[in-house]
Amino acid sequence: MARIAIDARIINTSTGRYAERLIHYLEKIDKVNNYLIIVPTKDRTYYQPTNPNFEIITVDIPNYSLAEQTSFLKFLDGLGADLVHFAMPQQPVGYRGRKVTTFHDLTLLKTYNSDKGWLKFHLKQLVGRYVFRRVALSNDHIITPSEFTKQELQSFFPVPTDRISVIYEAGETTASDASAYKLPFQRYIMYVGSQSDYKNIPRLAEAHQQLLATHPDLGLVLVGKKDVMAQRHDQLFSDRGYRNIVFTGFVSDGELNWLYANAAAYVFPSLMEGFGLPGLEAMSRGLPVVSSNATCLPEVYGPAAIYFDPMNVGEIASAIDSVVSDESLRQSLIEAGHQQVAKYSWEKMARETLAVYKQILRN
Repeated sequence: MARIAIDARIINTSTGRYAERLIHYLEKIDKVNNYLIIVPTKDRTYYQPTNPNFEIITVDIPNYSLAEQTSFLKFLDGLGADLVHFAMPQQPVGYRGRKVTTFHDLTLLKTYNSDKGWLKFHLKQLVGRYVFRRVALSNDHIITPSEFTKQELQSFFPVPTDRISVIYEAGETTASDASAYKLPFQRYIMYVGSQSDYKNIPRLAEAHQQLLATHPDLGLVLVGKKDVMAQRHDQLFSDRGYRNIVFTGFVSDGELNWLYANAAAYVFPSLMEGFGLPGLEAMSRGLPVVSSNATCLPEVYGPAAIYFDPMNVGEIASAIDSVVSDESLRQSLIEAGHQQVAKYSWEKMARETLAVYKQILRN
């Protein structure tokens, strides 16, 4: 019996879906080891264990902070864990116990997010580069969600291949009721998620405006919190006179289900991803996916999407047009999407992760 800690401080974020599903299925498949689930105090009730071997402990230490390198290090040392799994790369580089880290992507090192401010972002990027290198070279094992991310990580840092495992995530969604969301149009394409610079939302909006010439009734629905970047895009599109674009802000699960059920297509214009979970979740909900051909996305979506060059607005518009104009193509993509989603499983992800734990503990 081992004492395993999981640093799930990101559990109530978009990337936290990974941590939440990992813990959920570990509870089902591992009745032997004891787990300490580390979350912020504000998320203390976000996850409730059902397995008596799982215990929640809280800590309030910001990511990429000095306190993470000092106070969090002291906190971890005091746990007496046989193994710590960091669900994100940010961690105390001085921790000397057995450890495994999941690198979801390297967007922090390769992109610029203007919502953080130039100085703040580049300071965070500088700290991130140092931490990522130390983490990559000092961890007992690294997990990545795609072959692309594995290869990209190795292009930055000389991590031996036998210390990296590619463990795919999944796009499973739980069924729930739908609640109608009022829109000023009936036909629409949609995007769900953050609107950071690398998500490429302005080019998606420009492509949508081109489509209005042949599809004047087609809307674009951008689902997600109305944060700083969404507000900037809203103002930008208003200044440019763009039409038929709705920023929903936060929506309930029921409203999100309704939006998925009634959309013509899901469009994912991102310039960089480590796995591309949103597209798989759209497929699982019966939506055809029109996707960027960048980074890992063709690897993960396979033949179940229509692809475009995310830097080419005309190509984005053409790809969307091919799906919304051809019902036969749309239906074939929906069917291919169901088949693609079936290749992935959160439970399989948890079992493969548990196998990594056992390997490290044996060594």
